[in-house]
Amino acid sequence: MATQSRVGVLVALLALAALGARAQTASPVATGDRTEQVRATERAFAKTMADRDLEAFARMIAEDAVFLGPGDPLRGREAIVAGWRKWFEGPRAPFSWAPERVAVNGLGSLAVSSGPVLDPKGKRIGTFTSTWRREASGEWRIVLDSGCPPCTCPPDGAKP
Repeated sequence: MATQSRVGVLVALLALAALGARAQTASPVATGDRTEQVRATERAFAKTMADRDLEAFARMIAEDAVFLGPGDPLRGREAIVAGWRKWFEGPRAPFSWAPERVAVNGLGSLAVSSGPVLDPKGKRIGTFTSTWRREASGEWRIVLDSGCPPCTCPPDGAKP
């Protein structure tokens, strides 16, 4: 009887382990809907600048986010908001941005968006790249952000 009991416990433990492993392995998702979610989230993020709404900007940033800029990286929501506060001062936004490209990973949990950064007159002054994470709540929050000056590369197919 002791052997049957041990075998039963072993089978139960193996079944629990298999269920746990299955629960931790996410299934691939159809990324089309999530791509549009991220595109809309990026637009809403940019709208916080246009609306001069620093609080809404802050809510879209993950607690553990990192923003890269010309100086040291800004680490964490609090430091990012403090570092960006100057861009929210005044009646007009000093720049704007919009997503051109969005891609979501196969699990639908991470995404990247990129596109132009424009001055108030509409001149391209840079390119942003943002990485988004889908939180347990289903909301997308930015976890990594960086920008760079506009590319001066020749158009596709042109020789330098």
